[in-house]
Amino acid sequence: MQANQLCVLIPSLEPDERLPKYVDSLIDAGFGLILIVNDGSSKEYDPIFDSIAAKERCHVLKHEVNRGKGQALRTGIEYIRDHTTLDGVITADADGQHTAPDTLKLAERLEKGRRELLLGSRDFSRNNKNIPARSSFGNRVTSSVFAVLYGHWLPDTQTGLRAVERACFDDLLAVTGDRFEYEMNMLIYCATNKIAFQIIPIETIYLEENKSSHFHPLRDSWRIYKLLLGSFFRYSAASILSFLVDYAILSLIMFFIFRGSYAETTITVLGIRFAFRALVAAPIARLCSAPVNFLLNKNYAFRIKESRGAVKRYIILAAACLVATTVLFGFFDTFVHSNVLHILLKVVIDVGLYIFNYRIQRNWVFRSSAGKEDA
Repeated sequence: MQANQLCVLIPSLEPDERLPKYVDSLIDAGFGLILIVNDGSSKEYDPIFDSIAAKERCHVLKHEVNRGKGQALRTGIEYIRDHTTLDGVITADADGQHTAPDTLKLAERLEKGRRELLLGSRDFSRNNKNIPARSSFGNRVTSSVFAVLYGHWLPDTQTGLRAVERACFDDLLAVTGDRFEYEMNMLIYCATNKIAFQIIPIETIYLEENKSSHFHPLRDSWRIYKLLLGSFFRYSAASILSFLVDYAILSLIMFFIFRGSYAETTITVLGIRFAFRALVAAPIARLCSAPVNFLLNKNYAFRIKESRGAVKRYIILAAACLVATTVLFGFFDTFVHSNVLHILLKVVIDVGLYIFNYRIQRNWVFRSSAGKEDA
């Protein structure tokens, strides 16, 4: 898109001289609107905001009290949607980490009609010595966790330079979180609602080790990781309860019903020898634990009030996992001759399917009919 078709949205709390300089460069770059949200700055910063408001193609909105970066972004996006006809928005930070040339990179790659989130990605590789160690390590950990849980490798999960076209405004307004966790929730929302990511390399700028940032390392990191891992921890708790039901029934069948000569009975299918008791016990145990797992995941782990077709999708996934578990368990059980190892074998097989199941259930089985999870 052309720069004059876009708005650059910048949330700001008590900025320094770097914000007006960035705004001037954006004006020179030809952006249609530069929108600043003053997120509750004290009165001594009014001259900075007043000087920006007086510039061509600039507008300043104000929160009387600090409401957080997430709410500031929603305030700006709602204004752009309701008061302009611009085709898209690029969000940026006020602390000097972003440049007009990089902002133009996102503008050039943004296409009308494409439902995607563009991310200006800094270089967090170990070869880049210009990044504070805590920022580099924290971002790599977050990127790795996000890749495992949501299936997308995003090299810079904390970037504030992002862009979407107008059709995605309502999606961004639906994203929850008032402070820095909003940006992580945006990534999760896009990953679970089939909004594509486009990674665009940008310059890596850290001034004075990012001392001007209002990011609180402990408080805001807790908010982000609570959000990132929250449903996974709930899913884990639900899985543990389901496992207890599954293994209790499995043990009852294998060690109290199939005793004596039955324990050694095998059958051969397509030339492969299977333990008969395992082929019977595993399906029965899973059929008993599956309804428990479904209800816990729907109502507790993913907190979905309405998801049309969830039962059908869960049955398909459960059947596929049942076949995989039964075949693997029945095959390997022929090589195991200890009751303790029998149970450990089942644990190993189920853990192998664990992360796969989480992603499939979150993204497919329990996708909300409303397009997002209920809080």
